[in-house]
Amino acid sequence: MDKLLALKMFVETVDAKGFSAAARRLQLATSSVTRALDGLEDSLGAVLLNRSTRQVTVTEAGAAYYQHARDILEAVEEADAMIADRGDLPVGQLRVSLPVSFGRSCIAPHLGPWLALHPQLELEVTLTDDIVDLLAERIDVSVRLGSAGAYDNVVAREIGRFRRRVVATPGYLARHGTPAVPMDLIDHRCLRFSYGHRDQVWTFRRSEDDVQTVPIGGHLRSNNADILLEVLRADGGIALLPDWIVDAEIASGRVTALFDDWDTNPDQTVATVSALYLPNQRGSRRVAAFLAFLQSLPALAPG
Repeated sequence: MDKLLALKMFVETVDAKGFSAAARRLQLATSSVTRALDGLEDSLGAVLLNRSTRQVTVTEAGAAYYQHARDILEAVEEADAMIADRGDLPVGQLRVSLPVSFGRSCIAPHLGPWLALHPQLELEVTLTDDIVDLLAERIDVSVRLGSAGAYDNVVAREIGRFRRRVVATPGYLARHGTPAVPMDLIDHRCLRFSYGHRDQVWTFRRSEDDVQTVPIGGHLRSNNADILLEVLRADGGIALLPDWIVDAEIASGRVTALFDDWDTNPDQTVATVSALYLPNQRGSRRVAAFLAFLQSLPALAPG
């Protein structure tokens, strides 16, 4: 029995919650997976999986074995990647996690040419605005917007900055009036990005001595900037959105920028783009190549 392959089949079966799904992921016949796991259980003298006609679940012994098996597979994968990554060119698999709107708008259009320069890389991209566990989800690089936060055993490297702009459509301003000062926003419908809590303030800063914090209300919150943009375009309210989303809208006249002489951010967040990766990736040519690519993006170019 190929023990390493059996371990991989076992881990995939637990992750996929079924033999058929695991077989599809591994591009194997379902019968091959079930035979290998039957053999694994026989060799261990223990039942790892509960089988029924509807689902496959892990036993208590299987749960403990799963974690060790996954650690072994990750260690082998990391060892292989470390050797492959020692050459002059980045080689191997690179898993990255990107914010949804930023990934689609600012990164995806440039991935094709970049991958053409690195034919020995295999890139896996996940789009999510959630904070990811790099170790548990086997992510090599996670891109975060705003405050990167402090994480144990994670390297956070600032790779660029952006600007948030307060915007509204001419139609909305014609019906509801144009706020003259930031505090006037209290009386307006504001479209808010959801940061995991209900109450939100927008902080306006012109200098160290000229700072205003405005409590913001409105009839829409979303964790997706594209939704806020669509409602904004429909005269739905005033929004605080990144420049890479609204600059083209402003240039076309579809929306109007407000308070551009202020630096504006929600709550205590900052307008930075950070790359997060594990300390053992510091010498990785794959990670270094992707960080250099991120810093070359037009959206992150200085000025």
